[in-house]
Amino acid sequence: MAPQVVSSSLKTAIFTSYLLEKLGYFVQPRFDEKRSDIVQTIQFGEEEKLIKYCQGIQSGSAVDSNSVPMPWDMPGYTDKVIMAAGAFTMGSSIELSCDAPIRAPYVAFQQGGLTYEYGKLGVLKAIQNIL
Repeated sequence: MAPQVVSSSLKTAIFTSYLLEKLGYFVQPRFDEKRSDIVQTIQFGEEEKLIKYCQGIQSGSAVDSNSVPMPWDMPGYTDKVIMAAGAFTMGSSIELSCDAPIRAPYVAFQQGGLTYEYGKLGVLKAIQNIL
């Protein structure tokens, strides 16, 4: 299943990049750029939008969709951190996750999506949460 999951993760990242760029956010890499991994960054410029996006990813997740992630002081980090991951396996970022330090310019690091459909749903829920 590994090739299919990686393909779905990449498609989810490209989908995310395209939509968020069209909504006016700075994304890296852009949807049409060559990729070297499954991580997609999104710069929100505002703390509230960053938090709402991560919470939207969580609400669109297959596991713990009723949980609401909040920024907190995590050991080893200088800033508060928010982590969204509705994962079957603890710490599995390939499933669909989004995390970020709470500091300007408020950049989220999104990755994963076991299936493209699951990733797309999570991203759409996250976008809906910030609009």
